[in-house]
Amino acid sequence: MARAQFADRMGTALPAASAPVPEGNPPALAGTPENPAVPDGGSSHSNADGLGAGAVSEPALPSAPGPAASGANPERENVPYTAEWHQPPFSRIGIGADVSLLGIGIKPAIVLNEYFDARGLINFFGFTTGQFEVDGFKINANIHLASAAAAVDVYPYNSIWRLSAGLFIFNGNQISAATTIAGGTSFNLGSANYYSSNTDPVNGSVVLGLHTVKPAPMVSFGFGRFIPRSNRHWSFPTEFGVIYMGAPSLTVTTAGEVCTDKAQTNCSDIGDPTNPVAIAFNSNLQAKLSQWRADLNRVQFYPIFSYSVVYSFNIR
Repeated sequence: MARAQFADRMGTALPAASAPVPEGNPPALAGTPENPAVPDGGSSHSNADGLGAGAVSEPALPSAPGPAASGANPERENVPYTAEWHQPPFSRIGIGADVSLLGIGIKPAIVLNEYFDARGLINFFGFTTGQFEVDGFKINANIHLASAAAAVDVYPYNSIWRLSAGLFIFNGNQISAATTIAGGTSFNLGSANYYSSNTDPVNGSVVLGLHTVKPAPMVSFGFGRFIPRSNRHWSFPTEFGVIYMGAPSLTVTTAGEVCTDKAQTNCSDIGDPTNPVAIAFNSNLQAKLSQWRADLNRVQFYPIFSYSVVYSFNIR
């Protein structure tokens, strides 16, 4: 009775008590779709995989062999910069580009070993200002940059810091300008004052050569590898250094007629070696050129500064 009252309070019926099992051998368990019969010696409990008793489990598949077993290089996309990963010589190359004081640069590189790279430097740039006028001087300026070099990069202790030494085997860098002095315009040359002729104005050209020493050695240092010692493709190295180009050369050519007075009564062709006006003009010009060349002798190193973008990949 207590059992019935408890069931009424809970709102549900309790299962009936099991009938007593007679003594002797227990009856065989009948199998149902939900609970198949368990053969002798089996177990009615589920195994660890949730399979019913008597189910045959699948054998575990062998794991795939690691990179060492197959002989392939490991993937090193997230390798630290200073990781010791040995790349075979000439197994990876990089192609980079930059903009520097040498112009637009193309920089191919190749791995020599974990400490050394070999690199090429190809630079070019051209720019013409077009004619512009300053105080009666009509000027056309031209910047022409063209050079090619080879360098070896050293990474001490397999670090990201780099020391480089190279040689510019070709250097055609120069700045040139052509000018015409409008007729009647006065100009100073040394301590003398001259006037450009109205009939044949003074004109000339100036070439500043930045390639006195050939071939020109270079040294530099930088941060970042041109070719990462990993499977990363992109790198962004910097470079600071100098090229020993020697003192720039300065060449000036002149033509036309020059006068010593505004009325242009005392004039001479600049190329006349017998006229006193031409002789004085050319003497003053050479004195001025000697002064300019002495100033240029103080500048014998050309600066290098670049920030490159390099894409590298395996070639074998």
